[in-house]
Amino acid sequence: MTNTAPLEQLRDELKAKALEMGFAQCGITLPDMQMEKEHLQQWLSEGYQGEMSYLENHFDKRLNPAELVQGTQRIVCVRMDYLPPDTTPAATLADDSKAYLARYTLGRDYHKVMRKRLTQLGKWLEARTGELGYRAFVDSAPVMERPLAREAGLGWIGKHSLLLNRQAGSLFFLGELFIDLPLPVDPPYTEEHCGQCTACLDICPTRAFVGPYILDARRCISYLTIELDGAIPLELRPLMGNRIFGCDDCQLICPWNRFSNNTQEADYQPRQKLDNSTLLSLFEWDEDTFLRKTEGSAIRRTGHIGWLRNIAVALGNSRGGSEIESALRVKLSHPSEVVQEHVSWALEQLALRSGEAAQPLPILDPQQHKRIQRF
Repeated sequence: MTNTAPLEQLRDELKAKALEMGFAQCGITLPDMQMEKEHLQQWLSEGYQGEMSYLENHFDKRLNPAELVQGTQRIVCVRMDYLPPDTTPAATLADDSKAYLARYTLGRDYHKVMRKRLTQLGKWLEARTGELGYRAFVDSAPVMERPLAREAGLGWIGKHSLLLNRQAGSLFFLGELFIDLPLPVDPPYTEEHCGQCTACLDICPTRAFVGPYILDARRCISYLTIELDGAIPLELRPLMGNRIFGCDDCQLICPWNRFSNNTQEADYQPRQKLDNSTLLSLFEWDEDTFLRKTEGSAIRRTGHIGWLRNIAVALGNSRGGSEIESALRVKLSHPSEVVQEHVSWALEQLALRSGEAAQPLPILDPQQHKRIQRF
């Protein structure tokens, strides 16, 4: 018993409150990830994490979340839809003059939005119980959010390694609230609905999937454009197309995302017209402009140098033209050697293709992949 209500009633009230606060779903599970130990050890031993060395840290805390927050008895898992309406990702990918950014990055930084909302949920629960220890996490600590969400009944982990839900696809954020209250837990999601489908594996431009459920992050465009410092491997640059921050291909092609829901959150609506900007307009941003226009955005993570590096690669994959070549030449004198090197590469690519028929980009073709027509 709590001070005011039986635990079962409190659980139901908590879930109703989570929905009222804008979360699409809420589940509760135990702080135990021991079942993930072998898979995580194998993945790390293969070096698939690349430069993300933080994934190697706090191994025991990932498997035993109660060591991360002492006293934790339950983990409340939530998800929140993020896809804005009318951002036409397939059309943007098909236009090599446009910049493609992963749809989750178009609005306000989800870390801030969800962490604030989860903290408010914790305060509400604290007020209901009289005393509560709680802490909110959103992709910001050694928390295995997808397996936890699966154990809380929110969905299954698809072959692209993302959580899938039959009513919502995969275009949603996950967050967790660690609490020291033994609320009744939800049954884990034990079914798997991918069947024989391998569309997500087959569509990946850089062939980053070693096999079902196994992503080699070192080849993933999201890793290359966001997490990687320094030079992008030469052999992968032509495969990146016009994707300058993240990649959605494995989600856009997934049949379950026919059921994805557009977000109702104003904070997730596109900012700075990033859903429909040209590569050239974004390449013109100096560092002050970049910092100003990405304030409160997850895009800040790549930094201005990474921003220019990524756009230079996309321009090198474009059909070129005098305006693009001129813009690239201006950046040859940029103080960053990383920017200089990628600009030089882009100019070389355009020169190699000059006078030839434009080479097709490795893009999602809405005519070929009719399953994604809703996008």
